[in-house]
Amino acid sequence: MAEPAEERDHRSMTRPPQPDPSRLTPFAGHPGVVGIVPGQPELVALTAVAWAKATGGELYFAYVDPHRYVTEERPDGSVAHADIDPDLDPDDWQTRSREMQAYLRHVVGPTGVPWHFRYLAGRPDRALTHLARAVDAAVIVVGTRPPGMRERLRSFLSASVSAHLSHHQHRPVLVVPLDVVDWKDQIT
Repeated sequence: MAEPAEERDHRSMTRPPQPDPSRLTPFAGHPGVVGIVPGQPELVALTAVAWAKATGGELYFAYVDPHRYVTEERPDGSVAHADIDPDLDPDDWQTRSREMQAYLRHVVGPTGVPWHFRYLAGRPDRALTHLARAVDAAVIVVGTRPPGMRERLRSFLSASVSAHLSHHQHRPVLVVPLDVVDWKDQIT
């Protein structure tokens, strides 16, 4: 049975734009966005560097602070932000930002790949999507979560950033495995 035109029109007006070949951003010469977190293995950054070298693009590394909220989104993908808890030390985020940039200078700097850093706030999937739109990124690179009991509980309670990115925006998501489980073992 055919779907009534009125119902089809209403659904198309309420659905977000869908992935389509016409929406692909060419890899060559376009940047990649890379989600990073403190203490993350170098593998995520170095995988992004390999992608950038292969495509001739630059990289926009971003840390998304879940303890801060966005007060303004800027056209360059950066944001103004504030602490969720006003009792926290207001300089903590600046210290974290300096540490993340030092890490990137150490890991990415020697590779010669052009890179930028953005300190973002709020939900990682939304923040990385905003940055990717702003810089017209061809890909978003993220790492998997580390294993462990605490992490399994958090995974159970919330989907991964890569899953959210895969379902809520149209750019390809390159997920870098940081710890693998043998095929014969069960993932718990």
